[in-house]
Amino acid sequence: MKDIFISVNLADAVNRGFTQIVQQYADQFHQVSLWLLVGALNPVEHGLQATPPLVVLLVLAALTWLGTRRISSTIVMVALTYAIGCLGLWEKLMSTVSIMLVSMLVTLLIGVPMGIAMAKSRALRRVLNPVLDMMQTLPSFVYLIPVLMLFGLGRVPAVFATTVYALPPLMRLTELGLRQLPEDVLEASQAFGATPLQQLFSVELPLARPSIMAGLNQAVMMSLAMVVIASMIGAKGLGEDVLSSINNLDMGQGVQAGLAIVMLAVVFDRITQAYGRSRRERLRAVKVSTVRKSTSSTVEESPHKVQEVQA
Repeated sequence: MKDIFISVNLADAVNRGFTQIVQQYADQFHQVSLWLLVGALNPVEHGLQATPPLVVLLVLAALTWLGTRRISSTIVMVALTYAIGCLGLWEKLMSTVSIMLVSMLVTLLIGVPMGIAMAKSRALRRVLNPVLDMMQTLPSFVYLIPVLMLFGLGRVPAVFATTVYALPPLMRLTELGLRQLPEDVLEASQAFGATPLQQLFSVELPLARPSIMAGLNQAVMMSLAMVVIASMIGAKGLGEDVLSSINNLDMGQGVQAGLAIVMLAVVFDRITQAYGRSRRERLRAVKVSTVRKSTSSTVEESPHKVQEVQA
């Protein structure tokens, strides 16, 4: 039965191709790695490490308040971040956040323009959709092999692996948000004489912001999923403790680092979701909460008023 199969060996062809790429463009990849390390990763990490924790917590509180307009959510987000510091993982938290911030910046710079291009071009959409399907289907460990060959060990390959892993949802949801805009709004903007660039930046992107922010939210969650995996290639941070606990069979250290990662995921998830809601939805939520408070206070005061009338 085995004789019916034609022998195909993709591994050798892929290895030869990557070996040639590394031999021909090793200097260029080294320059990119050095530029990303010196120009982005080191300044962000050193800046976060040098910033007093109280300042970081205050900035987080301000971001949460501006996004949610709720005191309770702000207190919870600050408390979760403070709890990570109480576990003795503040420095590793800042290392993880620095890698995530740089990865998200690279992901935004690539994903949003590509999503816009996909929304405008049906041909490009047909070409990129299978590529995005493959990127979302491949196991995350597969991304580590090419970045290790091209950039070596350290935080730089972790950034690129995280970027590749987080790109598909951002591109897809950006393209979906732009394609589902109301036609009458687009026609009205064209009738008022808006140029294509004016229409894109003043009408389309603001209206598609909830969908784009949903894509960013998914990208953040997927990048957090790469935290532990990236620690296997030399990336410092919270995943380093998880990897160490696996190697040493240290259940306590693994649970502690896992809880820190979960708390960080909750903080990023809630903040990005809050900014994904439109301004109208946020104002509506504030009005609803205000109405509920006033209604409850009225209900509480009504028995006293009845007693006063009876007296």
